[in-house]
Amino acid sequence: MPGSIFTEAEHEWICTMTTKRSPLAGKPVDPSTLVNVPRLITDYYTGIPDPSVAGQRVAFGTSGHRGSAFDNSFNEWHVLAISQAICQYRELRGINGPLFMGIDTHALSEPACASALEVLAANGVEVMIAEHDEYTPTPAVSHAILTYNRGRDNGLADGIVVTPSHNPPDNGGFKYNPPNGGPADGEITAWIEARANALIEGGLQGVKRIPYERALRATTTHRHDYLTAYVSDLGNVIDMEAIRGTNIRMGVDPLGGAGVHYWARIAEHYGLDLTVVNDTVDPTFRFMTLDWDGRIRMDPSSSYAMQSLIGIKDSFDVAFACDTDHDRHGIVTPTAGLLPPNHYLSVAIAYLFAHRPDWSKSAAIGKTIVSSQMIDRVAARLGRKLYEVPVGFKWFADGLFDGSLGFGGEESAGASFLLRDGSVWTTDKDGIVLALLAGEITARMGRDPGEMYGDLEREFGTVLFDRVEAQATAAQKAQLAKLSPQQVRSTDLAGEKIESLQTRAPGNDAAIGGLKVTTQGGWFAARPSGTEDIYKIYAESWRGADHLRLILEQAQTLVSEALQAP
Repeated sequence: MPGSIFTEAEHEWICTMTTKRSPLAGKPVDPSTLVNVPRLITDYYTGIPDPSVAGQRVAFGTSGHRGSAFDNSFNEWHVLAISQAICQYRELRGINGPLFMGIDTHALSEPACASALEVLAANGVEVMIAEHDEYTPTPAVSHAILTYNRGRDNGLADGIVVTPSHNPPDNGGFKYNPPNGGPADGEITAWIEARANALIEGGLQGVKRIPYERALRATTTHRHDYLTAYVSDLGNVIDMEAIRGTNIRMGVDPLGGAGVHYWARIAEHYGLDLTVVNDTVDPTFRFMTLDWDGRIRMDPSSSYAMQSLIGIKDSFDVAFACDTDHDRHGIVTPTAGLLPPNHYLSVAIAYLFAHRPDWSKSAAIGKTIVSSQMIDRVAARLGRKLYEVPVGFKWFADGLFDGSLGFGGEESAGASFLLRDGSVWTTDKDGIVLALLAGEITARMGRDPGEMYGDLEREFGTVLFDRVEAQATAAQKAQLAKLSPQQVRSTDLAGEKIESLQTRAPGNDAAIGGLKVTTQGGWFAARPSGTEDIYKIYAESWRGADHLRLILEQAQTLVSEALQAP
């Protein structure tokens, strides 16, 4: 099509109403397709990024820099440059407390951690790495930062988490958490990104570094027991007595991730009937079932990736899983199977704000602009302010930190909430507490979260949600992020008058990096992914499946037309 950024094949896909799914989706992995870990590590150490190639530059998405050593988008040069940039940012901002560093189970995480430590030690940064080289979930790092900083005005701590989240096994990731404990905001990441790219362009001149063995023995390198500190504090955020008192049967699949050794400790410490169904750690993640596109992703919100746990759902009163760094959750119930993330977020919000009497009466509910309108109706019934922001958990960090938000959640199954006394727990996503909350809900209410969502539907009506995804180039993603209301030519959507065209979030007036179109009975939003080379169209309808399909069809046409407009 002349003037379109899409190929004919892509345009044909856009005119369909479902994502192109691989015939392998949900099936076991073919061993011949597993990532070649030795080759991946070799490429990490030998690859040199070309800063003139956009895909090989440091680029912070919604949560850190991510990429693969196979295509020079994540290798040692990136990690060395980002680490030095973080050291310089800390000096610029007077951040001179300890830096808490954790890693997940991806093959590139341990090499990246070693590279980072060489730079941090050379710069004299006090670094806290895990005892026994234990894997460390993202929420445990956030918890450690906040615990250390409590009551301090200076000498504040910050952190690094080496993880590409749920991304495929050949990916690596690196993200920075400032002293508020949450993901760094855009101003911070833009500074670090620019400085890191300048260092790469200069051939790493200006990067301080000492050998790894010296870095490990440096007086500034310390061991920290993240596991004990985090687990022992969980009773202050989750009602463990209620869970233990009913002795409900819970199952958890860590999906080979960073929390793999946390769950048994949690069960032991609190006396819970909690079974770890798979404690295997394997950097190829060969035990997963394939995601929608036939690739391995440790995504606990994907029914394709979660086939193993879904298959044994009737063995437990409630079951759950977390992604590789354990900042996302997936909830599986006997009655509903894998709950869509929007369903569980709605249930969690309805439950928490009715069962946390010590929370401030003014604490608001945070949601991203692509999350369900069911949350809006729950918030209205609760009489709570709704704080709607762009995609990215960084937008909730300050509100969770000061208690003005009781809960912050994303449609992509990431959320966190306050301690039972109304003070801060974590300011980054916490899949562990959202998973355990499903146990608390089941124990206290006598019904699992799937049944609880049925109650919300009977109260507010049924809303249907879908999300379609497709591969996208950097140019396509950039064009999608710049969509404007003026590019939408139609005045109605799926037979209803368009009520609003949004490119900024109502909660904080920040750019959403895409476009949201709303009518009385539904909405859609289009935006590029901040973590993968795909774009996404989200849609929701209160008027049934046919209406939702029509919204998706017209949304895809509207996006295509908007992208062709001069």
